[in-house]
Amino acid sequence: MPETLAHANIYTEEDYYSLPENVRAELIGGQFYYMAAPSRAHQEILNFINTEINIYLRSKNSPCKVYPAPFAVKLFSEDDRNVVEPDISVICDPSKLTDRGCTGAPDWITEIISPSNSSQDYVRKLNLYMDAGVREYWIVNPIEQEVFVYFLEQNKFKVKSYTFQDKIKVNIYGDLWIDFAGLEF
Repeated sequence: MPETLAHANIYTEEDYYSLPENVRAELIGGQFYYMAAPSRAHQEILNFINTEINIYLRSKNSPCKVYPAPFAVKLFSEDDRNVVEPDISVICDPSKLTDRGCTGAPDWITEIISPSNSSQDYVRKLNLYMDAGVREYWIVNPIEQEVFVYFLEQNKFKVKSYTFQDKIKVNIYGDLWIDFAGLEF
């Protein structure tokens, strides 16, 4: 009897955009990863960081735009097997913005982890974002009250860790700091 191998379906951007509106999922490496509704703490953190970024960008008349999830990001223009929905995306190149979201690597991505998706953010997305050329990637852990800041140097991420008691420098800007001590949730 011949040995048969299980064949996983490989999904594309077309499949991603065919999902029902009420289904939250990301497409990574041709596979769907479904997402549960975020917690209240997750949303408090997202709102806090997103507001701080928006205030900064407006004060500088910056061409950069900040988009909270759900916001589709196709990381590689020639690869239709990766469409993610980062919690926060900052895009400084307006040519990357489309009616569907963003095509190309955002300058800065923030992910707020949940117990159900932590390995996704710490491993799978970390490598994907590095390969795509995301200049800065923050992983915010509400349970441990930690923030890991990854910044791209010579095509590799360097990392620094912080707590929610810290004022954290945003590497892609010379004068933006996010003061997590001001976060209440």
